[in-house]
Amino acid sequence: GEHLRICPQGYTCCTSEMEENFANKSRSEFEAMMKEAGRAVQTTLTAQHRSFDSYFQDLLNKSEKALYDAFPSMYGELYTQNMKVFKDLYSELRRYYRGSNINLEEALNEFWTRLLERLFKLLNPQYHITDEYLDCMVKHAEQHKPFGEVPRDLKVKATRAFIAARSYAQGFLVGSDVVKKVSQVSLSHECTRAIMKLMYCPHCRGMSSVKPCNNYCLNVVKGCLANQADLNTEWKYLMDSLVVVADRIDGPYNVDTVIGTIHMRIAEAISNLQENKDSLTTKVFQGCGNPKISTKGSSSEDKKRRGKVALEAKSSAQALEMLVLDAKGNLTALKTYWITLPSSLCSKKVMASSAADDKCWNGMTKGSYLPEVMGDGLANQINNPEVEVDITKPDMTIRQQIMQLKIMTNRLGNANIGNDVDFQDASDDMSGSGSGDSCPDDVCGKRLSKSPSTRQPETHAIPKQSGHGINGASSRSLPSAFLLLLSVAFIAAQHLWR
Repeated sequence: GEHLRICPQGYTCCTSEMEENFANKSRSEFEAMMKEAGRAVQTTLTAQHRSFDSYFQDLLNKSEKALYDAFPSMYGELYTQNMKVFKDLYSELRRYYRGSNINLEEALNEFWTRLLERLFKLLNPQYHITDEYLDCMVKHAEQHKPFGEVPRDLKVKATRAFIAARSYAQGFLVGSDVVKKVSQVSLSHECTRAIMKLMYCPHCRGMSSVKPCNNYCLNVVKGCLANQADLNTEWKYLMDSLVVVADRIDGPYNVDTVIGTIHMRIAEAISNLQENKDSLTTKVFQGCGNPKISTKGSSSEDKKRRGKVALEAKSSAQALEMLVLDAKGNLTALKTYWITLPSSLCSKKVMASSAADDKCWNGMTKGSYLPEVMGDGLANQINNPEVEVDITKPDMTIRQQIMQLKIMTNRLGNANIGNDVDFQDASDDMSGSGSGDSCPDDVCGKRLSKSPSTRQPETHAIPKQSGHGINGASSRSLPSAFLLLLSVAFIAAQHLWR
């Protein structure tokens, strides 16, 4: 066996060509094992995303359908002449959830403004009301709360529910994508040799039935997957954050209660406007002057219609509870995936012998394996007896995925407290995420950003951490700015030391 380059150079059954073939075979088999293990995790995460996404979209669809079914008979012209306003609202809500760069709070504000303008004209058909007059009317009407407390209450609750739902759904996809990319990382040359020695060198010694020693297998696989194990901390944070937001979705930010009753809140708001019509009109006329009398007038009975039809919301709270319970169980089970992967591969795929077996393949012959098992992660491989690992050169693909996990965990942390951060602009398949901070009026001031119709979608490789929110944008951007200044200062100091 003097010709062998990987296996022990004793008596052998292998030629150089066989050894090379075994090396290629072991490499492809081990990489296939990694991808198979990763696919199982991906399947779990994408299934959780699909279940929640289907539930959430169905909730929104049912609310919209209930509005379309009930409003014509409830409001007549008040609905039929303003149908587009309602359709646009649900369209914006869907786009936000799917990941478009929409300022959700502004979209809701825009809806109430447009609805007020339309309804004010319909409720006062005897007057000729110009666009300029409507601008004045909106300014004066807002302080009198024409729709009652509904707009503010819905804004607070809906933004929190949508932020949580969107971040939650996105979290599963990010987790799945990280596993996919990390599972495709190729083995190093040193790892190919170590895996070959582990799996096929026994064949060259005529010991094809002898299993590798378990601790020997663990050292080889821990060395080869050292970078992957470094995902563990941020991966656990992501799983924990998803569990926390799941509790919010089925708790304080209950999407079933909030999203499933949007149509009811709109009906309540319109009823408030109808009931307050006379006093509101008086106050607007006092502030903006009396508009001209219209020569057309209106003979329609619909203008007097009152929305007293009882609207119902069919609760799917039990379905949501089961979804969340199932998700939490799966997320908890996946928390230790990266550090249990070596033992999982050794026991299930490589079929290593038991730890106490003294008749296993130890890399040289059949016997016991004496070296201690290394710890997890790159830093712990400095003395790995089986794989030469350069701990000073972390794998950049995996480091990038660690950063993606951090970004997503930060997003979920913000969603947990009702704040939002920029997401990448995305298509309807939820491959990206969205934008627009949100917080209650009593906490935050007015927004400075443009209206949703004029804002351009943003795309960036790593989503920005600042929001477009009322107050959250500036406060959460401070740490990033501080780190940037710190980095600049450090580079300048280095230059001076030289």
